[in-house]
Parts: sequence; structure tokens; C-alpha cells
Amino acid sequence: MKTPKQPTDAHRNFFRDVHDVVRLIPRGRVTTYGAIAHYLGARHGARMVGWAMMAAHPTVGPEAIPAYRVINRLGLLTGRQHFATPTAMQEFLEAEGIRVVDDQVQDFKTLFWDPSVELA
Repeated sequence: MKTPKQPTDAHRNFFRDVHDVVRLIPRGRVTTYGAIAHYLGARHGARMVGWAMMAAHPTVGPEAIPAYRVINRLGLLTGRQHFATPTAMQEFLEAEGIRVVDDQVQDFKTLFWDPSVELA
């Protein structure tokens, strides 16, 4: 399998689909890599969703992808190292009213946005 540095056309299409879903996550809500993968029919594709999030970072302006709203299944900010600063992901979430303690979203179950339910 190729890495995000060498995406195939299939990867690019999957990344585009992931980015489209992430743009739909409401402000003040979060989802997981696995929930997006499941929604897109790639049940074991959470890692690919993570790669799509890494590829999303250069996008700015109206096409920006709120990658900071995608966290791991335990509510941890596992993607934080891919942002401009180590605290940027947390700062973006907190700006939307999401409380983060020790790199973990508080009230995760309440804030969880499931695309399989919300976009059904």
C-alpha cells in the first residue's frame, strides 16, 4: 500500500470522500477516524482516514477541512502532532466550546457525531 506521499487515484478519491464528510461535521462536535471509515464502507480503513486528514492540512480558506474535529475512538487528540503547533488542535476545539483535558475530549459520548446516523 502506498503512503499519502504517493497516493494512487483510488487513494485520492477516498481522501476526497473523507474530506467531504469532515466538512459536514457540525461546529462543536467531533467524530472518529473509524466512524468515517465505517460510513464510507471501509470498516477497517481508520488509518486511511488518518492519512486523508494529514493530506487535508495544507487546505485553507473556504475549502479548509476541519481535521481537528476528527479524533480517535477514545476521544484522544492523536492527530495533534500534524498541526502547526502541538496545541493547535486543542485550541481549535476549545474555540468551538469543546473541553479538552490531557489531550482528551471531555463529554466525548455527548459530542460524538456519527456520520452513519447523521447522514443516513
